[in-house]
This record gives sequence, C-alpha cells and structure tokens, in this order.
Amino acid sequence: MEAESEPYVRLATLRTLHRVVADLNAARSLAGTLQAVVEGAVHGLGFDAAAVSLVRPDGDLVVAAVWELEESAMGGPSVLLGQVGSRESWDRLLGVSDHWGTLRFLPYDRGWAVASDIPRWIGDGAMPVYANDWHPADGLLAPMYSAGGDLLGVLSVDRPRSGKRPGAWTREALEMFSLQASIAIGNARLRAEMQRALARLEKEQQALRASEESFRQAFEYAPSGMAITELHGAGRGQLTRVNDALCRLLGRPRAVLRQQSFADLVHPDDRTLLERTSAESGRAELRLSRRDGGYQWVCLRNSIVADAAEGPSFLLTHVEDIEDRKRHELQLAHRASHDALTGLPNGAELKARLGRRLCALPQAVASGHQAAPPGDSGHGGAGHAAALRPEDGFGGYPEHLFGDPHRTPGGYEGLDPAHGYGLPEGYPAAASVGSPDGANGANGYGDHVHAVVPPDHGPGGEVRTGPFRSSPPAAVEKGLAVLFCDLDGFKSINDRFGHNAGDAVLVEVARRLSGAVRDGDTVARFGGDEFVVLADGIGRDEAKDLAHRLRNAIIPPMRIDGRAMRVGVSLGVGWAGCGMSIEEVLHVADERMYDEKRARGGAVRGARGERSHRRAG
Repeated sequence: MEAESEPYVRLATLRTLHRVVADLNAARSLAGTLQAVVEGAVHGLGFDAAAVSLVRPDGDLVVAAVWELEESAMGGPSVLLGQVGSRESWDRLLGVSDHWGTLRFLPYDRGWAVASDIPRWIGDGAMPVYANDWHPADGLLAPMYSAGGDLLGVLSVDRPRSGKRPGAWTREALEMFSLQASIAIGNARLRAEMQRALARLEKEQQALRASEESFRQAFEYAPSGMAITELHGAGRGQLTRVNDALCRLLGRPRAVLRQQSFADLVHPDDRTLLERTSAESGRAELRLSRRDGGYQWVCLRNSIVADAAEGPSFLLTHVEDIEDRKRHELQLAHRASHDALTGLPNGAELKARLGRRLCALPQAVASGHQAAPPGDSGHGGAGHAAALRPEDGFGGYPEHLFGDPHRTPGGYEGLDPAHGYGLPEGYPAAASVGSPDGANGANGYGDHVHAVVPPDHGPGGEVRTGPFRSSPPAAVEKGLAVLFCDLDGFKSINDRFGHNAGDAVLVEVARRLSGAVRDGDTVARFGGDEFVVLADGIGRDEAKDLAHRLRNAIIPPMRIDGRAMRVGVSLGVGWAGCGMSIEEVLHVADERMYDEKRARGGAVRGARGERSHRRAG
C-alpha cells in the first residue's frame, strides 16, 4: 500500500514545490522573498519551523526571516529574529556537519559544534525512539549560494512533521527548493539595487530640471563669478557666457572673455590641475590671469547643465575669489613654522626639514659598503679626542667637537623619506647611494637621496672610523652637518639691560648667522638663545670653515640702544645620517656644543636637559 501511494506523494510534493517557488518569484521586495522562503519550507516541504540567516555586507549572518506552523507557548524560533552569528562560526558548523548532497545535517550528538554566537532554538518535541527518528536538537541546513559561488545565506529547517529524519525524496526536494530560493534572493537584491538606482536617478533629474528653470536669473545676479562652457563641437572648452561678477574679478570685458577658455587664463603651473579636475562636481583652487597681468587666486566648482532629452549640454562653473584666504593661509603657515622674533624657522620647522632628509635605512646599508667590525668605529673613543693645535687655525678646540660621524645609533625611527629642501649648488646627486641593491626605488625609498655621514680621514688620508672598509665613494665625502650654536653671555645682557635688549641681540645674531651661511643652508632658532644650522652637501673641512665663519660673525660687538654689547658662542658640529632619529642627531650636536662650552669654561647645564640661561623668544 505504501509503495503504491509513493508516486502520488511525490506528485503532490512537486505541485506544492511549484506553488511555493511561484510565490518566491512573485515577491516584490527582498523582505517579501525571504518570508516566502521560510513559509514555503514549512508549508511545501513538511517542516514545522524554518529560518533564513542572510549574509550581511560585513560577512556575518543575521536571522532575517522565521516561520513556524504553530506558534509555541515559549515564543518559538521567532525569538531568533535579528540575532547575528559570525561567519567563522557558521563556516565551522557547516564544515563539521554531515554532507547530504548540498545539504548539511547536524545530529544532536554533535551539538558541541554549534558556537555560542550562532542563533539557535531547540523545541520541546518528542525524544527519538528509533535510530531514524528526529531529535529536538537535530539540525538540517541548506546553504544558498549565488551564481558566482558566494554564500548568500543559510536556510534552517526543523521538526519534520513525519517525526523522522528526512529521506532521500525530502532531501532532494529541499535541495531543489534552496536552489530556487538562492535565485529568488539574488534577483530580489538586484531589483532592490535597481530600484534605489532608479530613485536616485529620478531625484537627480528632478533637481536638474528645477535648476534649469531657475539658473538663468541666478546666473546673472550671482555675487561671485559664473561661467558657462561649451562641452561639444568645435568650441569645446570656450566660455560661451559669463556674468558681471567674473568680468569684475578678472578685469576683462564680457566680449573678450567669451573668446577665451579657462585653459587660456590659467597660470602655467596650474594647467595640469585644471585638466585633472573633473567636469562634474569638480573643484580646484588655482590662479587665473587678470587684465593687469597679475594672477587671481580662485576656487572653481563645476557642475553639468543637462537637457532632459539630449543629456549634458553645458558646464556651469562657479568662480569664487579666495585671494584673501590664500594670503592668510600663507601667513599662518609662516607663523606656525617660523620664530616670531627673528623670522627664522623655529624648532618644529627645523625638525621637519631634518626629518625630510633622513630615513630609517641604516647608514652602513645606505652607503653600499660593508660595516666595520665592532671596535673599528666606537663612539667617543680615543681616536676622536685628539685636540687640534692652535696653529691648525680653529681655535685649538678638540677635533671630536665636530662630531663622531660613525656613532652607532641606539635605535632609529622611520621618517618621511621625501627630500623637502634643495641641496646647495655643486652637491653631488649621489643617486647610487640610495639603495643597497644599487637602484633607487627598488627598496621602497623612491628618489630619496640617503644622508650618509662622511668618513673621518686620518693624517695619511686613510679612513680612521666609520662603516667603510675601503676608500668611500666621492658621493659620501660630503654629508648633512648640524651645527648647534649656544650664545655665551646672553643671560647677563638680559639681566642687566632687560628683555628688550636681549630680543634685539637675538635679532642681530639671527641676521649675522643668516649672512654667514651658504645659499640653501637652514638657520633656525631652536629656542631661547640656541640656534641650529643645517648645512647639506658639505665636507668635514668645509664644516669647520663654516663654524669658523659663524663664530666670527657673532663675536664682533653690536650696538643696541646706543650701547655696545657683545656675546660669544659655543659651537658643536654633528652629522646626520639615515638610520638616526631626529632627536639623536640634535642630541649629538648639542653634546658637542656643551663639550666645547666645558672646554672653554663657559656656563653649562645645571641639571640634565636644563640650560643655565634659557629664555623663550
């Protein structure tokens, strides 16, 4: 009897499947489609409850729809609605379940595989008696995939009304249904995206039509410049219409402007920016030429004026005068990076320029030479402490005050590899020094020219210290010198004559230092009575000569408020090399300066990091 009725049962199931699949395709929204999926699984496949967990954009799965044949007294699976389970937990669950074709069956004795974050509801059905009876903790899952193989969601069904674990026919029917559900969900999503796109398009078209009706009057009476540019034909790019505000801004009559384009008016340096600016919703800040030959800073904002039938017709450009803002921006930038008293770059700007010259590549690698073994280039060794004789022409100060070029850094930090200020004239490019493999850019440093501390040559010309085992290339005979200058006797001027006199001394010292350096060197006021000079592309002998010039420039007396005043200076010369941090470079030069101050019996710091005569400028 049972065998005779089986064809009838299958035919009835097929009819039911046909009906529920038709319901899937008839849904008008994604939410309606998901609800049709769970209702179809319950009414068409003989299960008491079903739920769909949909994949969210972030990859996790959220319970988006549930359905139960008869709502349970404890709320049933509807309590799961809106709960979220992680993608990782779902993938693990699907992986440990039994594979029934495309279905996944999780028997109750494998409930340990269900992670705590996966939404789950266990009903109060009857406990199984036979091996193929359905257990309340059993789970049957139907993963749904897109045409491209991406997981769309998981259909979970529970409690077959037969009380048995589904047989081959029910499994096959559920597989067919889940496939159709996948297609329906994908189509629903596509329809939703298309509806949103159509809504946006309609809104834009309405706004465009409204703008087309009102812009004619707004164009002529706008307080800022307006222009219409041809987009098609031989006159593409030409200004076909301009308002009075633009004529006044550029000092050109309307008839002249209508014969030109923005490309004819833009500053040569801003031409690329103008070309790169998008026509629709484009924005650029650039300079346009005035009739008097000067240039005017403006902000261009572009938008399309379109015909409803023919599409884009003209380019509407709003031209805003930003001359005052640009001037204020330059003034603010200068104030932020320069000392208000002396006009010199301040400490922050000094560190920024030094940082742009350094990178994290260690010196021994940047130089392209093998580093010397330990002991060959120690810091502060006896070989660096030999004093210069007075007849050597440098005041008899110890040679080590001009910096140990091969001090092993105790650590370095990555800095911006861009080289932000020019090298002095005649400085070798040192293009091959930049990369350990001999090609700039191969190691990620681009066109950065690495700063390498020049070697310290002995009396016979041999390299006494440093990372070079043989004679270094000519490119590394010059480096970036950091000269730390601290005024001697400045505190007594402040105490005796007042801060106004002290400020005047600092201004005069700044002027003298600026006149003693080379073109391209940086003179910065580091703080109080301390100044720092950055000299790039300079050798050791040249650094000594520069320090000598700086000292001689400061020592002569200066007349302040009718009084002759004199200050001295303590100088320390350090060297900056890639692989060193900014703080390390400045600290080394600072220590050299204080070595000289101590050697000459000058004032030294009382406690670590404190100066005996510090005053903020």
